[in-house]
Amino acid sequence: MAASVPSAGVRLAPNWQVPFDPLFRDPHLQTIAGRYWPARLAESRWLTQARYFSTGPGVKVLAHCNAPAPGSYPVAARGWPADQVAGSEQPRPLVLAVHGLTASSQAPYMRTLAQRALTARFDVIRLNVRNCGGTEHLAPTLYHSGLTADLRAVVEQLAPTPLFLVGFSMGGNMVLKLAGEWGEQPPPHVQAVCGISVPIRLGVCARRLGERRNRIYEVRFLRELRRTLRRKQQAMPGRFAAPSWDGIRSIYDFDDAITAPAFGFRNADHYYESQSSAGFLDWIRVPALLIQAQDDPFIPFEVFENLPLEQNPNLRLQATTHGGHVAFLARRTPRFWAIEQALRFFESLKKG
Repeated sequence: MAASVPSAGVRLAPNWQVPFDPLFRDPHLQTIAGRYWPARLAESRWLTQARYFSTGPGVKVLAHCNAPAPGSYPVAARGWPADQVAGSEQPRPLVLAVHGLTASSQAPYMRTLAQRALTARFDVIRLNVRNCGGTEHLAPTLYHSGLTADLRAVVEQLAPTPLFLVGFSMGGNMVLKLAGEWGEQPPPHVQAVCGISVPIRLGVCARRLGERRNRIYEVRFLRELRRTLRRKQQAMPGRFAAPSWDGIRSIYDFDDAITAPAFGFRNADHYYESQSSAGFLDWIRVPALLIQAQDDPFIPFEVFENLPLEQNPNLRLQATTHGGHVAFLARRTPRFWAIEQALRFFESLKKG
């Protein structure tokens, strides 16, 4: 079952929601199965090309762009190679997707999102967060869960194409925080945003991840972060000395010892408090959907209590009893229920 909190400020087409019948009711089985479920993106049908966005001094981010076929992707709106583009048709609406911690544009859920969105007549850009997807050499800094500068720059460069943003986990925190940062003046081409399994209060979620029952996940995240830092040090040895891992046994420890000082935060708590999207939800002025499972192993559902759902009519929370973290595997097709809901939400808000 999915419970939705209505939002008077968001006018949606009827019947955009579909019920969630979970394939598994165990949250860990959902989370792990969702991570390794086969992701199908028909490369022969959907053109995939790499594009680099300059987002700041000395900073580039890599995106993988998907469209139906050469000849249907307008140059002015997308920056597609001119020798692969023909025609003057109006651009299709575009979904810009942002992945979670230590993942990339090639994450299974990113590829699944692309396949479903393309089928639903959206074009897709799968954005790699700074340093992710093998891009450690393209930026002089690390990244963190509230770093919105790159996403903001990419959104600006995609104007005037009608744009929908979706973020998974950490990427959802970035998307929602950016929407709040825009405040009363969001870019006119941004139609809506969606966050799936978002750690809207980073400190609470970091501590939940550090619990014994989640140790298998935390060890994996730390292993991937260690690999990223090793590649960063190899790419920029003069700027990045190999960090000491003494005493770093949790994500909280990592953020306190490495993330916070790298970005000028006093400590991990200061970082979490200032960069959590929960503090920006009041200011969102575009339609925004939050999709969250109440049994998410990483995110206590209590963080969604006292959200400004009544005060801000642009917000909508769709909560399910089961679903795990970035999983929501359904018993029937379409298998990835949360992705389907995000796209149906976007479809209901298409203009023109």
